[in-house]
Amino acid sequence: MQPKVSVIIPAYNTEAYIAQAIESVLQQTLSNIEVIVVDDASTDKTVDIARSFSDKRLKVLVNEQNLGASGARNRAIREARGEWVAVLDSDDWYAPERLEKLLQIADAENADMIADDLYLIQDGQNSPWSTLISQSGECINHIKIIDPVYFVKTDVYGKPGLHLGISKPLFKRDFLIKNGIEYDRNLTIVQDFWLVMNCLIKGAKFVLVPEPYYFYRSRQGSLTFSNNPSNRERNLEQCCCKISDFLTEEDIFNLNPDLGRALSKNLRVFQRNLAYYRVIGNIKQKQWLRTLAEMLSNPYFWLQLIIRLPGIIARRIQYYLLGNKLAFNMIYASKSNKSK
Repeated sequence: MQPKVSVIIPAYNTEAYIAQAIESVLQQTLSNIEVIVVDDASTDKTVDIARSFSDKRLKVLVNEQNLGASGARNRAIREARGEWVAVLDSDDWYAPERLEKLLQIADAENADMIADDLYLIQDGQNSPWSTLISQSGECINHIKIIDPVYFVKTDVYGKPGLHLGISKPLFKRDFLIKNGIEYDRNLTIVQDFWLVMNCLIKGAKFVLVPEPYYFYRSRQGSLTFSNNPSNRERNLEQCCCKISDFLTEEDIFNLNPDLGRALSKNLRVFQRNLAYYRVIGNIKQKQWLRTLAEMLSNPYFWLQLIIRLPGIIARRIQYYLLGNKLAFNMIYASKSNKSK
């Protein structure tokens, strides 16, 4: 019998978390599922733990070499047999009723994609500190249809917003296959954002459910929360290139002018942040001549510094004086799977 849902779990060195992720799927109230774990050449015990489960619905695939999150996910999707494809990061987990609840709504709404709110939880904590919608500033109390312009406008790097680029929708597998949509292997970050974007411009109906059923864990070592300046610069450069290429290749301004303008605005935000972090990176490396050259040649740095200064001061007061350990929590559109 064909599974209703194929849950794909790409994994890389997550031995401390993978069991909880797998268990949360196998314990779903919807039983007609398959679970496909793709280990992306882990060097710890991730594979051994995944293989320790005896449930016949679970399949474990092992990449001989690291393909990155996109490559691991694409392999899992090619192996999938379900009517729907659901993604789960290997250090996150589902509430028991997630799949059943979302599919009931998806069928009623004739959706091609459906996502829920996310519980936001710090690594090592037992309960979430908030949810994605609660932090967004958006008032969403009922089922909402997400169009591409809204999707982009509410997912701006470093700014409050809905940030559905980090959501984990369920996708109709036939829609992905029919439109030749898969994860972009050239991206090491924001793969989820661009998969959703490609679905939206192909006409997918995207339904958002305001209830949270997905537990999204933030932890040290994930690309989302990396404080390494060189990683941040590389990620921002990649985002700038992807938007520029997408605007050109898809002829967005003719297809959807409002979407073109929204993406162009996001591009400028990425460019300003890139200018800022290039200077900060040189300062941290004590490259004073390069720092001065970047400051003088790039006015974006001064603009970004002025914009950021109140927030920088406020976060340090919260963290160092008031002891708020969540002061530096920020949800960016640059969320990537925590696979390498």
